[in-house]
Amino acid sequence: MTADSIVATADRADSRPASAVSHGVGLAGLVGVIVWIAVARAYGMDGPYAALVNVLACGIPMIAWSILVDKVHRRASTGIDWASRRPWRETLDISLVKLAGLWATWAGIALIYATGRFYWDGNFAFAMWCLGTAAPFLFLLSIPYVLWLDRYLVDPRDGAWALGAWLTSTGSPAPEAIYGHLRAWAVKAFFLAFMLAIVPPGFADFIRTPTFGILADPVRLANWLITFMFVIDVAFATVGYILTMRPLDAHIRSANPYAAGWAAALICYPPFILMDTGGPLDYHPGTADWTYWLDGHPMLLALVGAILVILTGIYAWATVAFGLRFSNLTHRGILTHGPYAWSRHPAYLTKNLFWWLSTVPLLSTGSLADAARATLILAAVSGVYYWRARTEERHLSADPVYQDYSAWMSRNAPVPRFFRWIGGR
Repeated sequence: MTADSIVATADRADSRPASAVSHGVGLAGLVGVIVWIAVARAYGMDGPYAALVNVLACGIPMIAWSILVDKVHRRASTGIDWASRRPWRETLDISLVKLAGLWATWAGIALIYATGRFYWDGNFAFAMWCLGTAAPFLFLLSIPYVLWLDRYLVDPRDGAWALGAWLTSTGSPAPEAIYGHLRAWAVKAFFLAFMLAIVPPGFADFIRTPTFGILADPVRLANWLITFMFVIDVAFATVGYILTMRPLDAHIRSANPYAAGWAAALICYPPFILMDTGGPLDYHPGTADWTYWLDGHPMLLALVGAILVILTGIYAWATVAFGLRFSNLTHRGILTHGPYAWSRHPAYLTKNLFWWLSTVPLLSTGSLADAARATLILAAVSGVYYWRARTEERHLSADPVYQDYSAWMSRNAPVPRFFRWIGGR
């Protein structure tokens, strides 16, 4: 055996585990977003309905690619066997119990939304309008959908069925199945409302921003491109929370069962957010952003602006890589491609680097105490994201695929190897 063949054999033996998502599905959604944004800018369509169309423009191409090209509906991980169609009468009772559990779940979510005044203020009012408008259609469509899908499911007695069986006393469901079902829908209810709330503002901001002379102003150009990256990120994330469906292999396999994971995630989002203005982890008092400190230095402004755009681009790329499956606190298939071949947590890493570079907490418009305080608080914020990363790894490590991926990353990926080198290991 030659030296080259030995190396080739070793490379194959240590190949990166396959990703649950292809590159194509994310690219299909990205093309849809870019095309719609071009149309919206050309015709000045910057309203909330145009922002919702942007979500559709992102999701529809990804659905088409997933089914027609990747054929995800035929994967064993969907839990569907299309070759084994049961008679209606065999699954009807299961489906009715499942619908009872599903509708009870939705009723509980609606009660929480209706009770929480927070959900009816500001941008969240738009999210409530979206969900309220969709609710009757979802209720009606859930009937044929469940009746149809249960005929093909390998095991139709899922979490929704378990809850329905408990409510109707028609079975002996496992408590963990009910808890898993409720955790999954809690994730979807909490984060979908948040995503719908932030869809219109960012989209409108990007569409309305005039671009005349923007190439001559590195700060305007950087901020405009950063906004564009966030429009992409929000569109993909919103699609991810909507399309948790088995036929798309995008269902929630499990939601994080650890309280620490939920605590670490929820304190990063309203109404529990600690980093907001005036919050205990608000690191902005006494600081100024990068444009203040670099004012009068166009070359440095351009350089730092370009780095910030690149960091935001990687952050958005990390969301695009999920395709239809973006979601906090859940396992919906292991990603190993794109930025996840470089870092286990590319979004957290680039987000925190962006904050450190754009805020420059070591410098202060006030006193040295202000600089020290801002630096320590931002370090605490970064610590929160490290905490989130570790709780996510703990959850996903129950999957052997993630164990293989994590081990491969430790051996081969640039970011883990860099930190290992920094630590002298």
